Amino acid sequence: MPLLAGAGTAVAAVGALLALLDSTSPLRGPCAFFFLLAAPAVAIAAALRGLDPFGRTLCALAGSVVVNMLVTQGMLAVHRWSVRGGVVAVTVLSVLLLLLASLREQISGKRTQH
Repeated sequence: MPLLAGAGTAVAAVGALLALLDSTSPLRGPCAFFFLLAAPAVAIAAALRGLDPFGRTLCALAGSVVVNMLVTQGMLAVHRWSVRGGVVAVTVLSVLLLLLASLREQISGKRTQH
């Protein structure tokens, strides 16, 4: 399983990098799509540790689609749509969600120690 997670991370990183560099590689589309789907899904899954694996996966993927749609709608509403901007916005939101989940985990861990 760690090997699969590492491969997924590598593909997602390549997708984000190809999109940010505006590469003409044929791998840009599929890898960037994987990044845009996987980054928010991993962050949301980290926040949903209490659910069973199937429910957690389903909610994380649905949440990932919602995050991408909200970013797209927001950028289109203010007439600032760009591929690079979308990738950066999804990355920032995913990192924030992951940090919040990590912070919540640390806070709940400290409460149980006292």
